[in-house]
Amino acid sequence: MILLLLSSVLCMYDLAAQSLRFPVALPYIGSGAYSQQQSDPFSFTGNQAALAQAQRPGLGIYAERRFLLAATSYYALAAVFPSRLGKFGMQLNYGGFKNFSENKIGLAYARNLGKKLDIGIQFNYYGYRVPAYGGATAINFEAGMIMHFSEKFHGGMQVYNPVAGKLSRAEGEKLASVYKMGFGYDASANFFAGMEVIKEEDRPVNGIASVMYRFAGRFFARIGIVTESTAVFAGAGWRWNDLRIDVSASYHPQLGFSPGIMIIMNAKDKNK
Repeated sequence: MILLLLSSVLCMYDLAAQSLRFPVALPYIGSGAYSQQQSDPFSFTGNQAALAQAQRPGLGIYAERRFLLAATSYYALAAVFPSRLGKFGMQLNYGGFKNFSENKIGLAYARNLGKKLDIGIQFNYYGYRVPAYGGATAINFEAGMIMHFSEKFHGGMQVYNPVAGKLSRAEGEKLASVYKMGFGYDASANFFAGMEVIKEEDRPVNGIASVMYRFAGRFFARIGIVTESTAVFAGAGWRWNDLRIDVSASYHPQLGFSPGIMIIMNAKDKNK
């Protein structure tokens, strides 16, 4: 199975545009982008403008055993740093094993433009390495905006790699451009529903829908679906003061389960 997955990745190198950067559970860890009630340090990885709503420093760590294989494991870290000059964020991603690995380092900045509009931008360094064949790197950017139509209803757009950043040492190879539109509705402090429409270069339109419900004060659950693959993702978690722990899983009809765990830590709220 490991050889099959590696062969599939290598075959992609002949394509004009590559899509190597998405973890299976990306819809889960970035699903708070269009919510003011359920945002966390990972929210800006779904739309950089979500970073503008960060009120205190925070750190998120996520690990995913993709398709239950150690060779396809994925790890992510996100950190937010609010300041008087705006909100700053850092994203680190790593996936793979000794025979194939990819990584991404991103630095983001966002700010409010009045009460109704947030904007954000992120610059990335992306690279992959295959010891037997070499590797390649690319520098690109992504940006987003979010409009607050009301206290409960939010929507926005996000673009990744719009100018087609090319990978070094790989003639004719580049990362795919991605365009997204998303909406979120905070029905209450305990219930959120969101959706995204995604168009990735050379691939059909994809849709993601999810809902989150908080119950018994400190517990919550989330479930969603990705229309392109009909993959389902879900998770449940526990929150205690400034600490949050999620256990998640997604199911791909052909490739199976991908369990994950996420830990969120926020700085203490000085206003409490």
